[in-house]
Amino acid sequence: MKNFQFPIKLSFKIITLSNEITATDASGKIIAYVKQKLFKLKEDVSVYEDATKSRLNFKIKADKWLDFNAAYAMTDASGANIGRIVRKGWRSFWKSEYELVDQFNKLQYHIREENPWVKVMDGLLSEIPVLGLLSGYFFNPSYMLTSLNGEETVRLTKRYSLFGSEFELSELNTIDQDDAERIMLGFMMMVLLERRRG
Repeated sequence: MKNFQFPIKLSFKIITLSNEITATDASGKIIAYVKQKLFKLKEDVSVYEDATKSRLNFKIKADKWLDFNAAYAMTDASGANIGRIVRKGWRSFWKSEYELVDQFNKLQYHIREENPWVKVMDGLLSEIPVLGLLSGYFFNPSYMLTSLNGEETVRLTKRYSLFGSEFELSELNTIDQDDAERIMLGFMMMVLLERRRG
């Protein structure tokens, strides 16, 4: 995942037994292929260079069995620490909130859901027969990554789609390559968690 260009599109495979995401950059180049192992007591996510899965680039693993207040460690293929993303427990119950921590265990960014009512309305509409199929066209949550001084840096938005299978990551302020990889991995893990919550 080197030298990619924003915006990044995250697309889920709809008909698979595992959660799989393809990440493509603005040029249309595949920059990552994500596969989440199912039926594991702890989250275990592999990030490959492309869909052939011939080269593993990163791993993301939970530190706890339950993900309610878990931290997800991100490492490269050699096992070197890149950082972690932490879900903020009870605060995330109403409005999703995460923290992105760097490789030195220092808090670097906050990720917050911009409008929790969107998720509520999406959940309500999805329970109505037939109309529930259209909820992905009407209610699409977005998440903002901010620096510690409150500067808005990156936004993740669910795109309008029938099955809610696409997200877009947009850069609002320039970030360096080291941070970009950590941010990308953090958002990929967050999307897997949030998509499962609804």
